[in-house]
Amino acid sequence: MNPSPSPWVRCVALPPPSLKNNTADTDRLLAALKKELAAETIDVDLDLLKQLPAVLRKAGYRIRCTVFRDRHRWVLTGIDTPEAPRPAAGIAVDLGTTRVALRLIDLASCRVTGEHAFDNPQIAIGSDVLARIHHADSPGGLKELNDLIIGGLNTAVGEICRTAGIEPYDICAVSVAGNTAMTHLFLGLEPRWIIREPYIPVVNRPGVLKAADLGLQVSPFARVLVFPNIGSYFGGDLIAGILFSGLHRRQAPALLVDVGTNAEVVLGNRDWLVGCAGAAGPALEGGVTRMGMLAGPGVIDRVAIDPAGRGFDIHTLEERPPIGICGSGVIDLAAQLFLAGMIDIRGKLVAAACSERLRVVEGLRQLVVVPAGQSGTGKDLTISQADLDSLIRSKAAMYTILETIAMTVGLNLDELDTFYVAGTFGCFINPRSAIVIGMLPDLPLERYVPIGNSSLQGAALALTSENAVDEIDRIRDRITYLELNVNQDFMNRFSAAKFLPHTDTGRFPSVLTS
Repeated sequence: MNPSPSPWVRCVALPPPSLKNNTADTDRLLAALKKELAAETIDVDLDLLKQLPAVLRKAGYRIRCTVFRDRHRWVLTGIDTPEAPRPAAGIAVDLGTTRVALRLIDLASCRVTGEHAFDNPQIAIGSDVLARIHHADSPGGLKELNDLIIGGLNTAVGEICRTAGIEPYDICAVSVAGNTAMTHLFLGLEPRWIIREPYIPVVNRPGVLKAADLGLQVSPFARVLVFPNIGSYFGGDLIAGILFSGLHRRQAPALLVDVGTNAEVVLGNRDWLVGCAGAAGPALEGGVTRMGMLAGPGVIDRVAIDPAGRGFDIHTLEERPPIGICGSGVIDLAAQLFLAGMIDIRGKLVAAACSERLRVVEGLRQLVVVPAGQSGTGKDLTISQADLDSLIRSKAAMYTILETIAMTVGLNLDELDTFYVAGTFGCFINPRSAIVIGMLPDLPLERYVPIGNSSLQGAALALTSENAVDEIDRIRDRITYLELNVNQDFMNRFSAAKFLPHTDTGRFPSVLTS
């Protein structure tokens, strides 16, 4: 999708008033704007109308307008003189459960002028959405969670604006993409029924709202486009990912997976889309092991093991002494342990092959990945049998989600010629390692296409393309949501996938020859 130049910033020239043309200032402006935008209706806030007479006369009836659009209505979000106007900016937000990312965009030029990210402050309440939803049920809990995310966003907006040399007041449009639970907490909506059968959100289409009503410290006239969700676990972040990837415009079916706290998956093409989500994320974010952590300096992201001597080759981000391991490192480690014969097909540590690296602490087997003398913590970095068991469950869930959604539409996974992998998972993961442990299907590596933070990219598209607003709606309307919580076939396939790489090894021919 190519963003059109300045879809939200338009300059219009108005005929000056006279005794023969004494139309009201607002009617005069809206008539010109309706013609410019081919719009039937344009809303204007009362406080903005109060500024209009002075701005019109100062500008000589040539005026720069900042606008935004919902599905059916336009709204005027700012007015200024065309000469040396104040900046007109937008903020795209990826509202992640763990990490929140922002992108600052000049609405006049559609250029990116800044980026910022911060840890979601709601982590102080709970690391996952389930804990936060339960907290929202406590007295004052929902307000506390809402205040945390709104406060975090306001601080981040202030920082990104300072860096860019503009004021938060210059932010005229905001787009927000997040999962269903995070969207509810951002809006201050009661999320408790999302996790209770039959899993009903308060709203699926929040639409375009006033920033001031949400507590965002930007222009008082700014509007916020909140990406719609489908189902309790399929949110606007994945719809934003579909928008960015162009999956919904392809002729051949393709698959998109975005792994965060949950694994969210969509399969389809320009004619149909099927989506589902499931709990396969914590292991893939590095949460499977006590030494697991998010990607950062000193975190292990790649592991290689010599199959003969079983020596470990460890790589860390920024090549610092290792202090922990992220999701891609855990997947690499498990794949290498399997290929070296140090874990068996059940993911169990093989004592003879692990030799002196194997420890038993409080009756639990642990494998030393990095000895204390080589680590950045001064302590052994280990992975336990319980950690590996958790990884096996997560990888089995991941593969089963992919298998279930494909079989639902009568496809085999090997029929897909493009497999989009989004998020940090997509940026860092080695697809070969994920194939070895049976997390991803055994496809040629060139079919795996990493697309980075597709949620943020999609949110940014909503601020740089007028057509994106309509596309978001069309995407949402075409998705059939598959509820895995009540899918018995999913549970049956899940049991079969809890082996390395799978009970049906014929599905992974390349692993058999490794």
